[in-house]
Amino acid sequence: MLERYSEKKLFQWYQKKNRKPLVLRGARQVGKSTLVRQFALKNKIILHEINLEQHMDMNVIFQSLNIERIIHEIEALLGANIQQKGMLLFLDEIQATPYAIQALRYFYEEKPQIAVISAGSLLEFSLSETSFSMPVGRIEYLHLGPMTFKEFLNAVDPVLNENISVYDLSTDFPIQSHKKLLARQREYLFTGGMPEAVMVYKNSLSFAEIFDVHRSIVETYQDDFSKYAQKNELALMQRVFRYIPRYICTKIKYSNISQDHRAKTIKAIIELFEKARICHKVYHSNCSGLPLYADIDEKAFKLIFMDIGIVNHICGNDWISIQSFMDSQLVNEGALAEQFIGQHLIFNNNTPPDLCYWLRERKISNAELDYVVSQGNLIVPIEVKAGKSGSLKSLHQFIAEKKMSFAVRFDLNQPTLQKVQHTTVTKDGKQMVSFDLLSMPLYMVEEIPRLIDQYRMELII
Repeated sequence: MLERYSEKKLFQWYQKKNRKPLVLRGARQVGKSTLVRQFALKNKIILHEINLEQHMDMNVIFQSLNIERIIHEIEALLGANIQQKGMLLFLDEIQATPYAIQALRYFYEEKPQIAVISAGSLLEFSLSETSFSMPVGRIEYLHLGPMTFKEFLNAVDPVLNENISVYDLSTDFPIQSHKKLLARQREYLFTGGMPEAVMVYKNSLSFAEIFDVHRSIVETYQDDFSKYAQKNELALMQRVFRYIPRYICTKIKYSNISQDHRAKTIKAIIELFEKARICHKVYHSNCSGLPLYADIDEKAFKLIFMDIGIVNHICGNDWISIQSFMDSQLVNEGALAEQFIGQHLIFNNNTPPDLCYWLRERKISNAELDYVVSQGNLIVPIEVKAGKSGSLKSLHQFIAEKKMSFAVRFDLNQPTLQKVQHTTVTKDGKQMVSFDLLSMPLYMVEEIPRLIDQYRMELII
């Protein structure tokens, strides 16, 4: 059994007085169904589960939108009363019966005492073929991504998690723990966060078996595309699916993906992938104020893929390649580090944040900052480095232009908080920048919200 932090969010939802039906959102095989089963088991809740892919004839029943009839048919199918206390109705693979999605609103309006969770992969693929949308305001969402690095550690080396969780800005981080965490981080880069891959690694420590899991997941997605794509779009959909991992964290140009298809067609596929959580857009923002998304350029974006383990599989990076990550020998090591950080920033919260980056394109001097996030009223620029050192030229340019006083850098060094003073060249000439730099090892990305809040509190004090 693999522990998922989202179980706590499920418990909070279950305890609500005005509980709405919950829709688990996430890419295929990130563990949505397993999460619900583990939650029910741990909390001694009677689970009534229906896999709607196996009962597609129920779509006609849901289409009636008659909640009494729907419940009657469900109880007949299960052979159980689903309206008693201490029970949970789980409608799995709900995309197979699209009208069940619409019927969720009537569970909320007419039968709020019934706790209902639904989950499905590629929901938007299914909804694109129907004439209705999600019942906004009548349901809640829980976004589930691949297992994070800390969840991975809980499975393979839980003691190391304690060092990460207790660290604060006033303490030194143990050198030996740092070395061990770097090694575990490298294992995660190859394994990724797909629960099946993590379970295989936990039980067998076999990278060959992980390769087989990744191959199976990729094949499953290819099969899914064939179910929903039109014949003239299937090849392009598969092409986009394999293009994104090879060019993660790179500004997207539709012509680079295919010169034989219209940009409009490619754009539609990327948007569909994004809604299905297969990839995530990171928009360029001028970052002139909050919210960051108010200042974005929708035509300038880069993409993060759903899971770094699948990225490596599609790119052909085997374990031997990943072992050289810390020795700066991997061709796309910078992109992998950026994918690792972006993947965790996206799934650090229930609702995926508005993740942005900053780009300045000039004939003489371009500048690009990997990520920019906000926490409270604080705009936080983030630089990601694959090794132990590297230039911070773009960060200095951003600090100078936006007059910032705080930044975060991820690299392979131990955590530190330091004052940085540097002279940088701007359009107005040389300028001295002075700011606080929170430098964190990549593996500590999940602690960033907590540590930023600690920094903010110390400023107030």
